[in-house]
Amino acid sequence: MAEFLVFTLAAQIASFGGLAGHERRGSDTWPGRSALIGLLGAALGTSRDDAAGQAALAESSFAVGALKIGAPLRDYHTVQTVPQKYKRPATRSDALRMAADDGNLNTTITLRDYRCGVLYAVAAWGGGVPLDTLKGALERPHYTLYLGRKSCPLSAPVGPDIVTAADPAEALGHAQLPEWYSGSPTPLFIASEWPDDIDGFDQTAEWRHDEPVDRRAWHFAARQVRFLRSTGADGRGTP
Repeated sequence: MAEFLVFTLAAQIASFGGLAGHERRGSDTWPGRSALIGLLGAALGTSRDDAAGQAALAESSFAVGALKIGAPLRDYHTVQTVPQKYKRPATRSDALRMAADDGNLNTTITLRDYRCGVLYAVAAWGGGVPLDTLKGALERPHYTLYLGRKSCPLSAPVGPDIVTAADPAEALGHAQLPEWYSGSPTPLFIASEWPDDIDGFDQTAEWRHDEPVDRRAWHFAARQVRFLRSTGADGRGTP
């Protein structure tokens, strides 16, 4: 048996990183390590340049149960860039005006991907920050909590609680789901960092580029994630 911090993340619109080229910002279907560490850091008030604080949070392990992965949404942005020689003016508006006057203003369309109507249960364990400290921070967060970008506020309380369970799958069953949710309490899948096999689940693996290396420089490394799908054993049912 082990102790887990469980909470829920619900939002009408969310974004979870993924492909991050110049013209497109993609979104995966569930929040990865960098998103969860960032959310807990915001709750605690840990800044990106607090190396010790970020390192303590990065020691945490997570399992995410996807209850609703939502529908994809793509937003289109018009972005204007200017040549290097115009970047000396005091403000960006001055640089844009100078570039436009010279006919050197570059305008491109960029894409931003989102997920609409999402709901996840999260289990966290281990790490360098006590679970009761994280629970208190989620109950009274230092900064506003978002699910991806600042345009993605949460749509329900996170309802943090500390539970004792045999594994993350059992712990996720204790997550406090929103009152408006009437779907199945069984996740579609669980993305887990639990080191051992869990009875009643088929397991596959996938690579994801969401391991924080340097939060200030936005550097991330790849890691392998376990995907668990219920086989119907243990009375857990099938998704």
